Amino acid sequence: MSTASQSKPCFVDTNIWLYAFIASQDLSKSEIAKDLIQQGAIVISPQVINEVCVNLLKKAQVGESNIRLLINSFYSKYRVEAIDRDLLLNSSELREKWQFSFWDSLIVSSALRSGAEVLYTEDMSDGLVVENRLTITNPFAS
Repeated sequence: MSTASQSKPCFVDTNIWLYAFIASQDLSKSEIAKDLIQQGAIVISPQVINEVCVNLLKKAQVGESNIRLLINSFYSKYRVEAIDRDLLLNSSELREKWQFSFWDSLIVSSALRSGAEVLYTEDMSDGLVVENRLTITNPFAS
């Protein structure tokens, strides 16, 4: 994983957080995810926070008091890119142009708006460059 872009904001998708937070059978992915979220200027969206929380509630049986601590931590440590009408409209344009799913288009739109140069995710096409300024990167790809 390259850290050259870490001085600029990077957007970190839900699956990366879950590998970092939930003990996984794949220790390599867990370690990569933990390292990734400890470096650089990270941007997330309320969608990512929602998805992380619901998965921690379901998969890891995390209690509500810990969910509240996590939410506060996300907002205090990272920039959270708000979802509003303009972002939703941009997401629609991205879906039409790039054939993203509804949820992926929201992530990509949030990442673009934030000024991130890299979107770390396991769920989209590794290496795809969107709008000539955002590179989708799977940090687990060999």
